[in-house]
Amino acid sequence: MSIRRSGLGRGLEALIPRGEEINTGFAVIPIDRVSANPHQPRSVFDEEALASLAASIVEVGVLQPIIVREGEEGSYTLVAGERRWRAAKKVGLKEIPAILRESDDRSLLTEALVENLQREDLSPLEEATAYQELLEDFGLTHEDVGNRVGKSRSAVTNSLRLLQLPAAIQGKLERGELSAGHARALLGLEDRKFAEHIAERAVEEGWSVRQVEDAVRARNEAVSDDHTGRRPAIPRPAAIVELEQRLRDRLSARVKIKYANDRGKLVIDFNSLDDLERIYRQFFPG
Repeated sequence: MSIRRSGLGRGLEALIPRGEEINTGFAVIPIDRVSANPHQPRSVFDEEALASLAASIVEVGVLQPIIVREGEEGSYTLVAGERRWRAAKKVGLKEIPAILRESDDRSLLTEALVENLQREDLSPLEEATAYQELLEDFGLTHEDVGNRVGKSRSAVTNSLRLLQLPAAIQGKLERGELSAGHARALLGLEDRKFAEHIAERAVEEGWSVRQVEDAVRARNEAVSDDHTGRRPAIPRPAAIVELEQRLRDRLSARVKIKYANDRGKLVIDFNSLDDLERIYRQFFPG
């Protein structure tokens, strides 16, 4: 299996910091010469989440380089990107793109990544994976990232939501077969297989974003009718709808508020134990 060629062109190079002052280089390195960071605070990696990331790598390649520190005799130690490294090994990659550091001064590297993210024209998935790196590897919040790259918190959150799409849809997005608007519309479907079906039709038949939105709406209405015995839907208060959307933006997750007679239930979907922990940290950052 080879690394996606477009991922070694404009996209990844856009995220490689320039300048001698930060002692940074770039290379495609043998994956078996990389060892885990002994100071990595995370000791458990959720297998389901790794499998999902591995499927994405098979479909679209490694969109973000790992970050390593060079050792002796051609060896490397991870500074950041252990999930990507593990997932790449899982699918049998022999090489992986890497940013080479002479030290592990993360503050300099963070600022350099942010600077390049601000000025380069990245694909929607490359942008989303860049944000994810800043969140996971450097401990920034959605608001921190937004402030640093000159975008709103909700724009960053909506970009990150693209990483929740099935790998097959991510592939269509990265290859330019679907636009970011198509992809965001498909996020409204809980049935991932049906989302893939709609994506296939959209590509084959040249659907507009509006047509995809209409198909998603029709599917959700049909599912809702099946669950309620086809009774007429009662409009929800505007305040509840707005709060639901704000929670989705804040948590980067599907959120549903069921409300009636001043009582209700809040349902938050998560994709893995790592995702659940991430949501938990949004409520209890300490």
